Amino acid sequence: MSSRTGFRVSCVVAALAAGTGLVAGLPAAVAAVGVAAGPDPVDCPVGIPATATCYDGQDGNGAYYSIAIPADWNGALVMHAHGGPDLGPATPQRSADDLARWSVMVREGYAWAGSSYRRGGYGTRMAVADTENLRRLFVASFGQPRRTVVHGQSWGGDVAAKLIETYHDGYDAALLTSGVLAGGSRGYNYRVDLRVVYQYYCRNHPRPTEPQYPLWQGLRPDSTMTSTGLRARLQECTGYQSAPADRTSLQQRNLDDILGVTRIPERTLFSHLNFATFTFRDIVSDRLGGRNPFGNSDVHYTGSHDDKALNAGVERFSPDPSAVRDLSYDSDLTGAVSIPVLTVHAIDDPTAFVEHESAYRASLEGAGTAEHLVQTFTHESEHSSLSDAEYASALAALSAWVETGRKPTPESVAAACPGYDARYGTGCFFDPGYVPAGYESRVYPRSGARHWPALTEAQEEAWSRLGGVGIAP
Repeated sequence: MSSRTGFRVSCVVAALAAGTGLVAGLPAAVAAVGVAAGPDPVDCPVGIPATATCYDGQDGNGAYYSIAIPADWNGALVMHAHGGPDLGPATPQRSADDLARWSVMVREGYAWAGSSYRRGGYGTRMAVADTENLRRLFVASFGQPRRTVVHGQSWGGDVAAKLIETYHDGYDAALLTSGVLAGGSRGYNYRVDLRVVYQYYCRNHPRPTEPQYPLWQGLRPDSTMTSTGLRARLQECTGYQSAPADRTSLQQRNLDDILGVTRIPERTLFSHLNFATFTFRDIVSDRLGGRNPFGNSDVHYTGSHDDKALNAGVERFSPDPSAVRDLSYDSDLTGAVSIPVLTVHAIDDPTAFVEHESAYRASLEGAGTAEHLVQTFTHESEHSSLSDAEYASALAALSAWVETGRKPTPESVAAACPGYDARYGTGCFFDPGYVPAGYESRVYPRSGARHWPALTEAQEEAWSRLGGVGIAP
């Protein structure tokens, strides 16, 4: 450690001990959380203020983490829950990249901490536990923040929403951006539909000459197919990478039918099919022991050039109730929240459709907790990253809500944004009057699955008393 870095660490710890109460017995507290290595001072990623101090390490479960504390720390901590899920092993680069991506929060004076999670693959409750472990590690290492906000992005929105339902202490508010908020048992139904509709038209995933398997598996467990290979098959069938003039008439009709039926944007067709292939394989084969959590037996597909033939010929299946239970327990939301929650979602999000927000509001309304929710929407067309000025405005509104008890409105969040845009120059695109249509307007409903929340608090508690329910960490 350089003398400058050592001075910074000493100043941070001293300030915390004086202002926020350093946790007594630091080594024992860290050991209780379970730390394999760190937190160790490191160079901060590009975008983080030069005066900030950054750390990384690995917890006792194998999750890597990154932490940043600005020199002008306002005493608040943002705990970040990343999206995905990534399918490869955990790496330290994941949290470091997330820190760079969300550097606006450090520039706004917040400390930031993010976990890679202990492994790749699906597991919302695993990610919840790893995020909570990191919060405790932060407190043990640097002291109790004045307030703590959890920020979840994409699938991390589901993680953060589940976290505040699971750990009622330790978090003061939640910021959910571009969130997959319909939960696991319903939130991927449009990808189930894509998987079967694609195969009906293309018949190359698998090819007739290849070993056959039920499409709810995503991909057979022993397949060596890669994303590059899948992309080539999609191109072969639809010509989606070619200019329209260069597609065959059959390719164009296949593409039109697939997009028309599934309501998936052309620009993210491959990423959705990639998820419905490789992430479905992870969910089914690696997390649920080969059991099927998905179904489409009663779905009536529309939007093709011949709906009658499509509905007669598309592959049908019904879910295994125990698989639905385990996926639901792991990732469905009960709406049992008691702290302020603010969401930001692009109206034209091509990945996590904006209608996920309708599912989340319906879940909180069903649980009687909707007074804790403010939803904002922007005229943007991206999923992974929105305007820094919007993030800063949303985070400030959420923090003021916690501190003053005054609930913001979509109008007030939008009105404050230009002040932050003067600093960041990334634009303000809030539409305070926008209200998304219901989830079922975008995703084909399944019988018995129109009520929200998908998982009640009572059902969650009952299942928690059973052994072996859910997805193993």
